[in-house]
Amino acid sequence: MAADPRLSVRRVAVIRPLVAVIGRRAVQVPILRFSATLAAEAICEAVWAAGGEPVVLHGPAADPMAELPGRLAAFDGVLLPGGADIEPGRYGQEPADETHDTVAFQDDFDLGVTRAVIELDMPTLAICRGMQVLNVALGGSLTQHVRETNTLHHNAIHDVEVVTGSRLHAIVGCESIAVSSYHHQALDRLGTDLTVTAVAADGIVEAVEHRRSDIVAVQWHPEDRHATSDTDAALFADLVDRARKRKETK
Repeated sequence: MAADPRLSVRRVAVIRPLVAVIGRRAVQVPILRFSATLAAEAICEAVWAAGGEPVVLHGPAADPMAELPGRLAAFDGVLLPGGADIEPGRYGQEPADETHDTVAFQDDFDLGVTRAVIELDMPTLAICRGMQVLNVALGGSLTQHVRETNTLHHNAIHDVEVVTGSRLHAIVGCESIAVSSYHHQALDRLGTDLTVTAVAADGIVEAVEHRRSDIVAVQWHPEDRHATSDTDAALFADLVDRARKRKETK
């Protein structure tokens, strides 16, 4: 008797580890008519290309924090993407003129997710705002606006120097890489249990890792060039590999 092809499809689908991509709340999306929970297509494509199954994690309007560890435990990995500025009050500062578009709900949700993945020791990749949220969640602070000097951060490609012997170095396999940068804020005081693993020529922290939990964080946007840059693709491949190992031990 010939095998049912539908069963083969289901078996293949199960192989991919589930990666929770933390959603971004948009007030209005024309094609949907109303508000929406979104994820950047480039990030989902990068996770998919690396062998993962990207699933957008919705943040309910009601307080979801108590449920987050249980919800996240159903996944194999987590991706904390970029987004708007974090409210400066979260790290003990008054807003600078350049700080804008803060969203209290998104801060609550992202900080809750970050604390949950630390508690659960979940494989996590934090990107841009995601790295800044990680730092704030661990008691660190931010520089609210980076003044451009010899390195352009706001919308440019620039080099970063990777710390030899770091997890990031093991992932990308080299000490200097070109990255796609789109941010105007940066890490200032480093959060507890974080180690710097890459810096730009002007001293801006470009990557950190957690000393105990399974978290790698970068300030740049590897999703921008994941299809053409081996080092950017390697970050997603590493996340999916860590997620797959977690899935196999469940």
